[in-house]
Amino acid sequence: MGKGKSSAVRTAALLMLPSLAVVAGVFLLPMLYIFLLSLEGKQGQYTLENYTIFFKDTYYLQILWRTVKLGLLSVLACLVLGYPVAMFMAQTSGKLRGIITFLIISPHLISVVIRNFGWVVILGEKGWINSTLLKLGLIDTPLKLLYNELGVVIGLTDSLIVYMILAIATSLYQIDGSLYKAAGILGAGKVRTFFTVTLPLTLPGIVAGTTLVFSLSMSAFVTPALMGGTSVKVLPVIAYEKIMAQLNWPLGAALSFLLLGSTIALVSLFTRLIETRRYKEVFSS
Repeated sequence: MGKGKSSAVRTAALLMLPSLAVVAGVFLLPMLYIFLLSLEGKQGQYTLENYTIFFKDTYYLQILWRTVKLGLLSVLACLVLGYPVAMFMAQTSGKLRGIITFLIISPHLISVVIRNFGWVVILGEKGWINSTLLKLGLIDTPLKLLYNELGVVIGLTDSLIVYMILAIATSLYQIDGSLYKAAGILGAGKVRTFFTVTLPLTLPGIVAGTTLVFSLSMSAFVTPALMGGTSVKVLPVIAYEKIMAQLNWPLGAALSFLLLGSTIALVSLFTRLIETRRYKEVFSS
């Protein structure tokens, strides 16, 4: 039995070698190179100067806080708008569920650049929303819906809400219908059933969706650049400017690694807080 198990482990390890080689070649080695580049000083020596510049300059700290804030607002918007859609999908039949899934995924068949330009047409000062409100006499001056944080959140929500919907829907599909019947027999109404049965059992999906949305929003470049303009700077845009415009590769590499470290730290902290508190049994089941 022991020999058979060790043989299976050896076979599995051999089968994984090609995948591990690809991951090491296209991800780990480039990341190692960028990390070493971030430690390069002005004289070519290894130093932490590029990291100390970040922590000493309040400008970069403000940029990091804005990046985190936009990520959190995007998560909140995706959760509030996506949860009802996921619940509707879970309550529909297979055919209708497939149609809804296609409608949710289909916008991602179009380039994110084209989608963002579509939002510019809709949200601009002369866009559809402002033109309609002005014609109806509901506003006197066009609303500022673009080239600010609101515009970035709208663009990120449009791009990332699909991940939140599908993650939550997956958890909803796995809930045993008899639990709702039991809750009804015990006298729980729809609201109480939602907070005592549905919400706790969908926490794994919420955590998965939150992790995806937050991570992708933290690293987003196209949407903040197009819908935020020059007034909304985020860390990926600043790193790009340092590398491509100023040719300061060491500082740009350091900013990239600080962005990666911040994202991993915040996601790990959030996951840890959720899994070790009241509903930790949900994650261990």
